[in-house]
Amino acid sequence: MAEFIRARSPEQKEQRLGEIKGAVRRQFAERPYHEITLTTIAEELGWSRANLYKYVTTKEEIFLLLTADECDAYFEALLAALPEDRELALADAADAWADVAAAHQEYFRLGDLLTTIVETNVTVERLMDFKRGYYAHVDVAREHLPQVIGVAPEHVEPLLLAIYYHATGLVSFCWSNPLIAEALRRLEIERPETDFRAEMRDFIAMCLEHYARQDA
Repeated sequence: MAEFIRARSPEQKEQRLGEIKGAVRRQFAERPYHEITLTTIAEELGWSRANLYKYVTTKEEIFLLLTADECDAYFEALLAALPEDRELALADAADAWADVAAAHQEYFRLGDLLTTIVETNVTVERLMDFKRGYYAHVDVAREHLPQVIGVAPEHVEPLLLAIYYHATGLVSFCWSNPLIAEALRRLEIERPETDFRAEMRDFIAMCLEHYARQDA
């Protein structure tokens, strides 16, 4: 086992958390959530579980941190793809938004775990930090998006949520699950291929048209 040196400064603590999140990202890309444990994380890092506990209490805390990182990246990319300096046609906005969604599928894959698993097994302080960051993004989007796509500010959060929850369900359907694949093979059922980006583009366009009619 590699020598563990405890962090002594905020910078070192952030570095350790980065190492932890990196290990979980790698494992989540290769195995289902239930196969990831604090033991598998500690083993990949070459730490003991006791050393891991110095930074996190549950694996859900780590997944909440990962979700916060992905949330930041998604909103940053979305606002960059829909610049404030010009109003886009709804079809163009849907295309741009679908590109962002396709590039940030990990955000939605994590979202499949967020409400039912992750948010039920973290401290209220951790959850407050996460919600504070999320709603800060919503506030910015509420100021930003009406100038680009003509949606009223009060409709921005419902729009964001509709797209988020649709993407969360869709990415789970698109994600390759070996158990599902084997079950369907034995049943001789051919699962149709789904184009995540194309499906998201059509759904986003539908949502934008819906709110455009309401706000006309």
